[in-house]
Amino acid sequence: MTTLVPSPAAPTTAATMRDGFGRRIDYLRISVTDRCDLRCRYCMSEAMSFLPRRALLSLEEIADVADAFIARGVKRIRLTGGEPLARRGLTDLARMIGRNLATGALEELTLTTNATRLADHAEALVAAGVRRINVSLDSRDPDRFRHITRTGELAQVLAGIAAAKAAGLAIKINMVALKGLNEDEIAPMLLWCGEQGFDLTLIETMPLGAVDEDRTDRYLPLDGVRRDLEQRFTLSPDPHRSGGPARYVRVAETGGRLGLITPLTHNFCEGCNRMRVTVQGRLTMCLGHADDVDLKQALRHGGRAALDAAIDEALFRKPERHHFEIAGRGAAPAVARHMSVTGG
Repeated sequence: MTTLVPSPAAPTTAATMRDGFGRRIDYLRISVTDRCDLRCRYCMSEAMSFLPRRALLSLEEIADVADAFIARGVKRIRLTGGEPLARRGLTDLARMIGRNLATGALEELTLTTNATRLADHAEALVAAGVRRINVSLDSRDPDRFRHITRTGELAQVLAGIAAAKAAGLAIKINMVALKGLNEDEIAPMLLWCGEQGFDLTLIETMPLGAVDEDRTDRYLPLDGVRRDLEQRFTLSPDPHRSGGPARYVRVAETGGRLGLITPLTHNFCEGCNRMRVTVQGRLTMCLGHADDVDLKQALRHGGRAALDAAIDEALFRKPERHHFEIAGRGAAPAVARHMSVTGG
């Protein structure tokens, strides 16, 4: 792959917010908390240390950051965590950002959740303008689910999914493919999603943050998973794009879609359209790099002009691609920052 070098550019406008490689940035993911009530083995250590509340952006500051990006041309925003519904006032934040949906400045506001608290918040999310959510669910076996999450109760999650469906939310299930742990559940999960009217996206485990287990043992390449599924299902390319890195196929037997997110077996960076704001207000240009820009400092000490300048700096510094790999046993993760801090 040819390595490109970004060229300096004048501050971008709403119509031309592009990085140094000409990619239009129109999708923002915002992590509202690093806290989560689960401890998924591939994501967190069992004994996690979380950031103090004073280190986080306030809800009002998050809304201000969102407004700044919307003014610059961002059309889709996803609220993530950790578990976003663990942040008090999350639905209030959704309403603040969701005001931009009525004007057409924002096309979609979505949420990624583990669904443990979803039953209590589904209707409020719909009222705020959320129409679609992603639910992380790696197993439908109660014992295996508890093993993967260390603390989770599957019945609570399924109740949250049912409440979201009843409230009218479109649901996509995200399943991290884990070798020797849930690979036998992938085909049954695909069938269940088809019965429920949900899409399914499979995700390769990513080397982010130190966890208690060695990811080498669990890495399951999705090119092999797809070949196995093609022995049982009729898969055909589907042009659908949800804004993220998933590439979709249509499953003839269920009528649903299957997405594949392959940071390791197929680099998808050539079409990257997104940035991420961490819980600390740092703008991360690439999930696979430690480089970031401090939006909190700009917002608190320089206002909107400083915020725009920081965004311009980030656009220029956004790298061409990530360099994820599952290295040998015992190797340090590609990026020390946990996914719960960055947001999915």
